[in-house]
Amino acid sequence: MRVGGPADLFCEVESDEELGLWIARAREGSTPVFLLGGGTNLIVGDGGIRGLTLKLGRSFARREWEIGDDEARVVVGAAANFKRFVVDTLDRGFAGLEFAEGIPGTIGGGVIMNAGAFGGEIGEVVEAIRGVDLEGRPRRLAREDLRFSYRHLELPRGFVVTALEVRLGRGDPDHLAKRAAEARRKRGKNQPLGHPNAGSIWKNPVGDFAGRLIDAVGLRGERIGGAQISPQHANFIVNVDHGRAADVRALMDLTRDQVWQRRGVWLQAEVKLVGEWAER
Repeated sequence: MRVGGPADLFCEVESDEELGLWIARAREGSTPVFLLGGGTNLIVGDGGIRGLTLKLGRSFARREWEIGDDEARVVVGAAANFKRFVVDTLDRGFAGLEFAEGIPGTIGGGVIMNAGAFGGEIGEVVEAIRGVDLEGRPRRLAREDLRFSYRHLELPRGFVVTALEVRLGRGDPDHLAKRAAEARRKRGKNQPLGHPNAGSIWKNPVGDFAGRLIDAVGLRGERIGGAQISPQHANFIVNVDHGRAADVRALMDLTRDQVWQRRGVWLQAEVKLVGEWAER
């Protein structure tokens, strides 16, 4: 969104051991810890983020493939680029992630949000998750311990995802290419790619679409400060003119109130609002 204030402290880590050390030190000093992925689904308050912000470095972007006749198992680091990983799977002829063509951010952020589109979700192909717990110790969560839901993965408190174990089936190359091309076409047609944005702002209510409801109350194109509800797709807020986080949040509050009052539906945010919202 290109909004929000600074972090008090920022550290990019390159190993599980380094990550665990920083988490343990922060816990000893009662310092809050925030893990930053690609930042594509976040709106950071204008006051910034208190405590320590940790980001996984390039060593957490590695991919290890084990390819069989009919399937592949991949260990992919949480800092790996989601779009590049999807392209890699398609180039190798494996199915399961073609729906995600074009989804931005990191693979770690994608699994935390159980990212999905056009009927698919990343949680469907995840076999296990590796990470570091609240005490700074390495831990593996098997498939049976993972609870995925719509745009959400429930994790133990303080757990930091460092890698995924993914299982993919062999697919027909022509069919995979067609599905990926269709996802790319829909994304380009319906999403406002010309301005900074954080993707879909609201989760779709059961049996309906957030964008349709926002349209129905006449808020498509509504603007507060430098932020605007996209004229192209009402479930996107775009930064059109040096907007602030406060402008984005004001539009979110207006949208939620109007849809509730006039349509009786309480919208749930898909984006994550983090940090302090009063400017320092």
